[in-house]
Amino acid sequence: MLTRYMAGAVAARTGDEMSGPALLVAGLAVTGSPLTASWLLAGLTVSAAVGGPLLGVLLDRARRPGRLLTCCLLGYATGLLLVLYGLGRVPDAALIGVAVVAGLLGPALTGGWTAQLPRVAGPERLSRANALDSMSYNVAGLAGPAVVGVVASAGGGTLTVLVCAGLLVAALPAAWSLPPARAHSPAPDPVRAHPAAPGSPAGGSAPGGGVPDGGAVGRGRAVWAELVEGFAVIGRNAPLRQATAGSAVSCCGLAMLVVSAPVLGAELTGESGHGALLLAVTAASGLAANAVIAAWGRVRRWDRVLVWGTAVLGAGMALAAGAGAFWAAVVAAAVAGAGEGPQLTALFSVRHREAPARLRSQVFTTGASLKITSFAIGSALAGPLAAYSAGSALLAGAALQTAAVAVLTTGRRDKGSPTEAPR
Repeated sequence: MLTRYMAGAVAARTGDEMSGPALLVAGLAVTGSPLTASWLLAGLTVSAAVGGPLLGVLLDRARRPGRLLTCCLLGYATGLLLVLYGLGRVPDAALIGVAVVAGLLGPALTGGWTAQLPRVAGPERLSRANALDSMSYNVAGLAGPAVVGVVASAGGGTLTVLVCAGLLVAALPAAWSLPPARAHSPAPDPVRAHPAAPGSPAGGSAPGGGVPDGGAVGRGRAVWAELVEGFAVIGRNAPLRQATAGSAVSCCGLAMLVVSAPVLGAELTGESGHGALLLAVTAASGLAANAVIAAWGRVRRWDRVLVWGTAVLGAGMALAAGAGAFWAAVVAAAVAGAGEGPQLTALFSVRHREAPARLRSQVFTTGASLKITSFAIGSALAGPLAAYSAGSALLAGAALQTAAVAVLTTGRRDKGSPTEAPR
């Protein structure tokens, strides 16, 4: 089951990583307008903040959340194909509207899928499975843009959208076969050593904040009430609140690295394409770091990993800002990836540990939507800075990582409780 889950996750997330660049390339190829292409990309990402929380509630209420994820994959792929078909045929405003609607489903491909992991792996294998799941994001981040570049060069910009939709469709069998909400009833979690934060709605429920009926218990309640409760869980539970806020700030800074990489490549080598190599090095380094974590499997304090991963990511961006040669930029990109990979694994581990089982999907999709929207904001801010110089954008990104570390550590009391029982 875990192997099928991972195969589906890699396919879906690679398609997700391809979707933005694919629309950008296709829009530019068909219309010749950079403005239209950029607005299609913005439309696909800006609506995630709205769609994420609602998708989470629906996934938590579903007895077969895999079926809902299947519908989301189909809807996302259909939206991309409709935009592709409409390019040059219908008004740009209508296509941007379609991209916005499709973007509402985006968090299902990231946080919504990851939220199902405990049902697939079970508590005894969750730590290692979580590291493997995080690696799927690194693989997708490495493969997605590369596939867009190769396909666009070989077959043209419009073909990239078709390949992207094909990957999303390839993930459908894995999503459909995900276990039902009752398959793994929430049980005392050996990786959780302390109760939910005082005042949290999770208090007084089943061990780990869960309930015997898993995700199906909210059927008789108003969706609005569950939305409020999900946000309340994040707001009242200190580890969840800090992880959610800190990761959003960090993601805004990460956008500075993504936007400035081509500019840095051009400044150092005269070829902006070398910036893609820097991003590939970052993704590969993150993949390697997560592979080490998955093999080791004995991390005890994920909160500390989250802090240090963010700090190392910021250090890599600061090093890149001062790089005077391309080899130095490559080293800096590797340092950034060595922090970004474990940071993501730690973030998922904290969410799995702290989120009540009956609200887990909402916690994950809300967090994913906030990160997507934060990345979009960071991208918009990075543009003018990178136009001035790549170093200024990278320093701004490093400053945001410092701010994220402050958010993650302010008022934090490390209880030293293990998050994984020794094996």
